[in-house]
Amino acid sequence: MEPKRIQPEPGQESVWDYPRPPRIEDTTKLIKVIFNNVVIAETRNAKRVLETSGPPVYYIPPKDIKTENLIRTRKKTVCEWKGVASYYTIIVGDKKAANAAWTYPDPTPGYESIKDHIAFYPQKMDACYVDDERVIPQPGIYYGGWITSDIVGPFKGEPGTEEW
Repeated sequence: MEPKRIQPEPGQESVWDYPRPPRIEDTTKLIKVIFNNVVIAETRNAKRVLETSGPPVYYIPPKDIKTENLIRTRKKTVCEWKGVASYYTIIVGDKKAANAAWTYPDPTPGYESIKDHIAFYPQKMDACYVDDERVIPQPGIYYGGWITSDIVGPFKGEPGTEEW
């Protein structure tokens, strides 16, 4: 089934206008990640990765993350564009989220600017924010996109998108 692109309103972006291979952009928007009532990441220096059919994924520099709450796991995956990803379990107090964040310690050429930056699955966190807006997690278990009111789809991961 071919996706039916939602026409963006003024001030919105369509994920169908994002490129493939993905593009990385700097953002000065306030990016915040909350887990077990603790702000574990907060920055105005994130990188936004934009790829056709998916909402942006935000990569946060380690200096803006409470890295003492991240434990590296054995999990690894491969992105055809960015390379091999390594994962972290998040632990705050007595609450744990397995493989809830990932990084590219040795990204492929063209993606060096996200080296060691960390992305979080919003569906595994208590809340994630872009500026003051709470994000909606991208549907599906494989995707880490952050949906805000200025992004329109349809989004990969929604029912019926398995063939995209």
